[in-house]
Amino acid sequence: MDKYVTGAVIRKLRESKKMTQEELAGTLFVSSKAVSKWETGQGFPDISLIEPLAKALGISVIELLSGADVQNKNRSSNMLKSRFYVCPVCGNVIRTTGEALISCCGITLPPLEAEASDEEHHISVETVEDEYYVTAHHPMEKDHYISFIAAVSDSRVQFVKLYPEGNAEARFKKDCVKKFYAYCNRHGLFQIA
Repeated sequence: MDKYVTGAVIRKLRESKKMTQEELAGTLFVSSKAVSKWETGQGFPDISLIEPLAKALGISVIELLSGADVQNKNRSSNMLKSRFYVCPVCGNVIRTTGEALISCCGITLPPLEAEASDEEHHISVETVEDEYYVTAHHPMEKDHYISFIAAVSDSRVQFVKLYPEGNAEARFKKDCVKKFYAYCNRHGLFQIA
């Protein structure tokens, strides 16, 4: 049951809700023996039960299918803890203010891990009046380009979407910016503080 409705997750979530196997079974209109089989790995819930099971356990279907329950510990929504996700199929960019389980085009997306800016992905920041002028010294070809540049402060994220054959540059209001990010569609996320 690797990464598919694991019995351990069902049991953990059921117990955290202080439900017995009988109570969960009653909610789903199945026998307690069926719940026991799921939790011991001797069986799987029927596909028609996935949504009601997730609801009964208080998690999303995606969390249930991934075998993880995600709890956002970033309750204060500190923008410096922002995470970026990029769909490899359609190119959607999703930003969260903490841990989340994100999916797009049927794929569960991992959060991007930012690396320090390197020679191939050098990010320059200049001050121009009351703004930062940010450039990424990088090719902007159809199959290899910088997809976005973002500026993150304690209270906001400023985001500029870029396109192939354009310039890898953006302007941001100063607004106590602490970090800049640039995303290369081949090599991932890069940052400078």
